[in-house]
Amino acid sequence: MTSESVTETPLRVRYAETDQMGIVYHANFFVWFEVGRVDYCRRRGLDYHELEQQQGLHLAVCEARCRYIRPARFDEEIIVQTSLKRLRRRSLTFSYRVLRMTDRAVLAEGETVHIVVNRDGRPRSLPASFARLLQP
Repeated sequence: MTSESVTETPLRVRYAETDQMGIVYHANFFVWFEVGRVDYCRRRGLDYHELEQQQGLHLAVCEARCRYIRPARFDEEIIVQTSLKRLRRRSLTFSYRVLRMTDRAVLAEGETVHIVVNRDGRPRSLPASFARLLQP
């Protein structure tokens, strides 16, 4: 991954995201992936509102995975690195790495696969203008 192809989104672990031991509940990593993905798209000029409201298209998650390497803890500063791994006519695959900010230790790695669908949930092609924006 080159630096141009990766966005870094800083976050701080909130108390509500942790369990009784102060460790982040596993499902919150998927929420952070979404934060990173939206930030990636925004920084490249893709407006989710326009895609949904004007184009009538949505990026539906059809697959998600996460490999947990180290725990994230309450009040730690973290970075969500996001990159576009694969762009096809009707699908996109994003990759993620969650790092602890202080030492850049990798806490988790993951991927989400999205299918472009219309309001009725039928597969559609991503407009070329949006595809060009997403490419590094």
